Amino acid sequence: MNQFGAVIFLTAVLLFSTFLNWYVFQAVKTLTTAIEADRVRQVIHIGYWILFGSITIWVIVTFLKIFVEGEINSSTQSMLNVFLTVVVTQLVCVVFLFGEDIVRNFQAGIGYVLSGAKDFTFPTRSSWVSILAIVVAAIPFFSFVYGINFGKHNFKVHKEVIYFEDLPEAFDGFTITQISDIHSGSFKNALAVQKGIELAKSQHSDLFVFTGDLVNHKAEEIEPFLVQFGEIKAPYGQFSILGNHDYGDYVSWPSKEAKQENFRKLKAQHERLGYRLLLDENVTIEKDGQKLKILGVENWGIGFKSKGDLEKALEGTNADDFKILLSHDPSHWDAEIKKHSNKVHLTLSGHTHGMQFGIETPILKWSPVQYRYPNWAGLAQESERYLYVNRGFGFHAFSGRVGIWPEITVIELRRGSGI
Repeated sequence: MNQFGAVIFLTAVLLFSTFLNWYVFQAVKTLTTAIEADRVRQVIHIGYWILFGSITIWVIVTFLKIFVEGEINSSTQSMLNVFLTVVVTQLVCVVFLFGEDIVRNFQAGIGYVLSGAKDFTFPTRSSWVSILAIVVAAIPFFSFVYGINFGKHNFKVHKEVIYFEDLPEAFDGFTITQISDIHSGSFKNALAVQKGIELAKSQHSDLFVFTGDLVNHKAEEIEPFLVQFGEIKAPYGQFSILGNHDYGDYVSWPSKEAKQENFRKLKAQHERLGYRLLLDENVTIEKDGQKLKILGVENWGIGFKSKGDLEKALEGTNADDFKILLSHDPSHWDAEIKKHSNKVHLTLSGHTHGMQFGIETPILKWSPVQYRYPNWAGLAQESERYLYVNRGFGFHAFSGRVGIWPEITVIELRRGSGI
């Protein structure tokens, strides 16, 4: 981001935070009117502005630090945790207060017309609405507190059975465990990470795949966890691809050579993990004399580095080969894969993290990320071609998860129509 863009962004953050602080303060003022002691009331009001004003200043200074240093570290992650928690909590509170203001203004308009300007008084805020606003806003507040402390390691197994008419018979019942977006630079608790690894190992799948973003920025971030993630083995192998974060594009380097060396080291880390890194290529998996193709492309994504070459990855494959593609960004499936004349049966992606925040119930599935990615979590299908988007194993920037839990995917391939 250039200097002008940074100034615009910081100004917007300052104005937005100040607006939220002021609006929520209206509820505080309403609830403190019942306090008879003026001094107590003043202390509460001043304390409110000191607390939230300090948070706003901390946010601005930390964002400025991110722009200068070019990366997100543990200290800036703490700010993002607080910032998101406060903003979401305040927004919920403001929704109730704003709704009340609409009613109050409507009442004021009717009152002004009926009573005239001389006898007109603007309706005061209702204390019960302010209480309700704060009580309801406590739900996202405590949800974020939980997500930051526990939710980011609340690993869940998602299982899908996918039917294909042309699946080779030998692979009927073949299972694949997928994890994505490890983001090892964000991990601080190796024991909590091990819980997720043990969960992946316990699936005893035939094949294991990792679909990109091994690190946040630097190859060295995975080193404390090489032994742990290297424990994941499968009878038919472990395969991996690169994600947008693996190229080192989001951090400042002392030289072009330093960045290139980091990338070389990052690719070597996959080998140390026991993963076969697929760089726009394919390999053949054979079982009982029958075959399927595993393809992997470098990162390709709308709005991100689009280095992956699908044509190169498809070289040597035939139209009737059963093909599984690893492609980090699901926008690749929408833009190119699902329309390709050389049919790719199943694409496995990650990247979105489900934005690490949202709601997933049998009735409702929502996350803000859906306004950027039409396929952001779970299974999608079009013309007998499937996409599965993993919600991510790790976390980045916001070091927590609220409602969208870290995922281990298990996919079972079945032959037939599924009817």
